[in-house]
Amino acid sequence: MAWYGTNGWDYYPPYVSVAEKKAQGARALAKLLKKSKRTAEPVIAHRKRQLATTFWGTAWCDNLERYADLANRLPRGRTYLRNGSVLDLAIASGRIEAHVAGSELYRVTIGIGPLAKTRWRRVVARCTGRIGSLVGLLRGELSDDVLAVLTHAREGLFPEPRELTLDCSCPDAAEVCKHVAAVLYGVGIRLDARPELFFVLRQVDQTELLSSATAGAVARARPAAGKRIADDRLAAVFGIELEGPRAGREAPATVAPGRRSAARSARPAAARPAPRGRASAPRRRGRASAGARARASPDRW
Repeated sequence: MAWYGTNGWDYYPPYVSVAEKKAQGARALAKLLKKSKRTAEPVIAHRKRQLATTFWGTAWCDNLERYADLANRLPRGRTYLRNGSVLDLAIASGRIEAHVAGSELYRVTIGIGPLAKTRWRRVVARCTGRIGSLVGLLRGELSDDVLAVLTHAREGLFPEPRELTLDCSCPDAAEVCKHVAAVLYGVGIRLDARPELFFVLRQVDQTELLSSATAGAVARARPAAGKRIADDRLAAVFGIELEGPRAGREAPATVAPGRRSAARSARPAAARPAPRGRASAPRRRGRASAGARARASPDRW
């Protein structure tokens, strides 16, 4: 295989071991990160068993392998990831930035479009009352119905290829080069350790799934309309008399007879209403009538 070097055409490039490539890439990465004052976040994958082990990491990797235009280049990416070539991977809102060791240190940038609001609302509506806690959500301890909603190919939370923007600084003309594939798989391993980053990447708030669950639980706990104890049965149970409410007014509170008399005696005199009748009107003083004077006169007797 011919290779074009700095001095012209040559037959083979000089062989460099994977360990040496990683060492060279680590030195170059340290210089880059020194300016930004950030430490590298490498991805460590197991060499033999499956890459991701938790629900969110496994679902991410399964979603990648679902699409044929990505699956053709993914095997080389798994090899790069297993040998530790992904030296740095950072996840932010709708963006993945990574550095992969190869013949040089390559920079990989992956953009993911935000989840459509209508699609997110449908997911929240379908999960209403079915997710118990944030811990259960992040651990993937969910029912089969909820898992089916979250991982649905078109209506779920995971991105489709058309939502991805892929870029790598390597000379490979393919859109999904082995460095990009390694980073995509590396995201799955990162979600094993920090599943909350998935919602950061998709730019949605996972607490909305929990609030919908609370709302569903409260709705189920409300008593059904019409299930009331009749007044006569309530009176028989508690031994009290219930007065019907007057039209337009609230029903007065029921007071025991002994307390009612005590409340009346405790009412101040100034607050008591005046008694009705003729006694409330003041008497007039005037001359007595002639018949009255005659009856009161001693000469009559």
